[in-house]
Amino acid sequence: MRRFLPDPETIRRNRWLRWIGPALHHPRLWHVSRRGLALGVALGLFFGLLIPLAQIPLSAAAAVALRANVPAAVASTLVTNPVTFAPVYYVAWQLGSFVLGKPGEPDALPATAPPPAAVPGESWWRMAQRRVLGVGKPLVLGLALMASATGVLAYFAVSWVWALRVWWIRRRRLRAAAARRA
Repeated sequence: MRRFLPDPETIRRNRWLRWIGPALHHPRLWHVSRRGLALGVALGLFFGLLIPLAQIPLSAAAAVALRANVPAAVASTLVTNPVTFAPVYYVAWQLGSFVLGKPGEPDALPATAPPPAAVPGESWWRMAQRRVLGVGKPLVLGLALMASATGVLAYFAVSWVWALRVWWIRRRRLRAAAARRA
């Protein structure tokens, strides 16, 4: 993975990143370590799920502030992309609807309620605005819950995988050493 990371000197010479100054040149931001990588992935997933726009700058800024791995934070924001955007937001809306106790499907509306499009004399713009506002609370709550849970789980999963890998490498070395002695 280190060969894919940019050279610190290249970053220092980049005119677009020069304004950040010495904060971006801290060695922990680019070093691949268990804590830095786990925190970078967690931050990237958190901002990638929670915020639909400007995910990359916000996750990079949080990574700089918390001394996490910046490339991991930036790369993991790509969990939401044009292919996954709709399913992720639908699941978030369903989760938020479930937590709020609201019906999750349009066919679950009471029989006496008019369908969302059946308001007489309403313009298409007003109808669209009403639909978006109706989805708002469950969606925001679902995104917040998903982002928080996914961030925490990602942190512990990356830490666990890292520890498992270290354990496996040590075990392999001990077996090789024991085989050489025998």
